[in-house]
Order: sequence, then structure tokens, then C-alpha cells
Amino acid sequence: MFTGIIEGLGEVVMIEKEGENVHFSVQCDFANELKVDQSLAHNGVCLTVVDIKNDVYVVTAIKETLEKSSLGSLVVGSRVNLERAMLANGRFDGHVVQGHVDQTAICKSVIEQDGSWMFTFEYDPKNGNVTVEKGSITVNGVSLTVVNSQDDQFSVCIIPYTKEHTTFNTLNVGDKINLEFDIIGKYVAKLMLKN
Repeated sequence: MFTGIIEGLGEVVMIEKEGENVHFSVQCDFANELKVDQSLAHNGVCLTVVDIKNDVYVVTAIKETLEKSSLGSLVVGSRVNLERAMLANGRFDGHVVQGHVDQTAICKSVIEQDGSWMFTFEYDPKNGNVTVEKGSITVNGVSLTVVNSQDDQFSVCIIPYTKEHTTFNTLNVGDKINLEFDIIGKYVAKLMLKN
């Protein structure tokens, strides 16, 4: 389980294909603190560390992960938001995040707002996922609050700290991102469909 509070950025330094799997070698400042078999969220996608050498570790993504997230579009040099699994005795600063991407979305606009930025994302509503005003959403692993909720799009506002310390600083209109909708909202929506 994660909280959506990004610990740092990693840089993809090597990509190797093996059958339908892809191995990503990622360099980050805390690689020497990781352990093999540890869960680590990459742009919101929970992957298992399978190897570590100095400041580079390796994770493997299967075909379904590559198809249902934006990880398949990573290239050498891509930067990713990183978060280690939540400690049971730590503060819960974000919201409940599973590291299971529900679907992707496209960045439709970025508007500077005199000290902050509003990002608007459009997604396919056919999957039944919903957002609510002032509810939680995870965008590329970052826990955020929804504004301007609509049936197929929503916006979030980013403060300078978030923009500087996450991949929001390189996110452009047209880019594909990962979404994990609020777990409580997903269960409520599913229960409502049964009634």
C-alpha cells in the first residue's frame, strides 16, 4: 500500500525486453536502501525490485502492465515518480493508494495560475471510474485533490513544491499519464451499480 506522497525521482537508464516482459533499470538516490522483493511504485505502478547494483535497481513489467499503464512509453532517460510502500508506523499523509493503475488519461491543458498550475486530464469513462469534487485521485503516483470533476475529465492544481519534485515539471499537453481512482469511490460506484 502507498500514500501518493512521492519520495523522489528515478531515471530509466536501461530497458531490456525478455519475451513479453520488460526489465527497467532505474537509477535513484535511495537505491542502496532498497531490497530485492521490495514493492516500489513507478508513476503509480507497483513493481517488484528484482536486482540492485550500486545506485541502480531493476524492476520487471509484464505485458498487461505495459498495456494498461503508461510504462510502455518509457525510454532511456525518462524520469519516473517513486514511492516505497508505506510503513505501518508512519504518517499517512496522502490517501490510500494501491499501486494498481485503473486506466490512463491524456493531459488536455496546463494553465499557470499566478503561483500554481491547473492540469486537466481526459479519460475514457466506459470503465466506470468516477471522480468527485474535492475527492482524491492519483496521477502518475501523486496523491492529489480533484477540481472541476466531469464525466470524462477532471483537473488538479499543483503547487510549486509538487511541480519541482515530481514529473509534473516535464508533463505537457498530449502526454499519457496513469490514473488510480479513489479506492472508496470505486467500491461505492460498484455497489451503486448493483442496486
